[in-house]
Amino acid sequence: MVGNKVDYDVNNLYIPKDGKEDINYQKSFIATLTIIVRDKDGKIIKRYKQKSHSPTANFIGLMLPITYFITTGNTYTLISTSNTTLNYKSSTSGNGYGLYYPNNLSNVNTYLANILVGSGSNSNPYSAYNLNAPISNGSGIGQLLYGSLQLPTSVAINGSQAYFILSQLYNNESGGTITISEVGIVVYLAFNSIGTLGNTLVWYDTLSSPISVGSGQSLVIYYTFSVNA
Repeated sequence: MVGNKVDYDVNNLYIPKDGKEDINYQKSFIATLTIIVRDKDGKIIKRYKQKSHSPTANFIGLMLPITYFITTGNTYTLISTSNTTLNYKSSTSGNGYGLYYPNNLSNVNTYLANILVGSGSNSNPYSAYNLNAPISNGSGIGQLLYGSLQLPTSVAINGSQAYFILSQLYNNESGGTITISEVGIVVYLAFNSIGTLGNTLVWYDTLSSPISVGSGQSLVIYYTFSVNA
């Protein structure tokens, strides 16, 4: 288990920089994936960090501006992790589907569900609607115990940078080693007029180096999203 003491800064773990970024420009939007693995006594045994850059087609569809739907008259097909579909249209006066997040304006429930982990990989992250080989929640063979997704209460400001962090804890009580090679963010989607889509993958990453988690060990996954002025 992970204790209350945080003895590192997930934003300061080293990521190799390429020359173009260092010399010519600074990205205005940066997403990073950080993983910390601990042994049964809580000692850090592995730190891992990589750039995250794989929004899915679901994410792009949810980000389309209202003008797209007004001009084209089209809907956008969203796909859940169980491969069910829903034709979505961004909210406008009289012709939208009323997606609220955080949902406090209707009796439907839309929220960030979890950071899903898996042991496979998708060749095309954009078209992925689920992980290739998701690891289920539990203490049986091949399973990990998923903790609750931790959400920020506010956006942090550091100089000209604004950022927030999503994190989730996982414990391996399966009795064997679990290998993680893919990670994704899942949102639970519901609408006030056309029903519920359910768990929907909006962000997907394949790890450049798979991570092995032994029995009795735990890991925490951090997604950091930041913008620079």
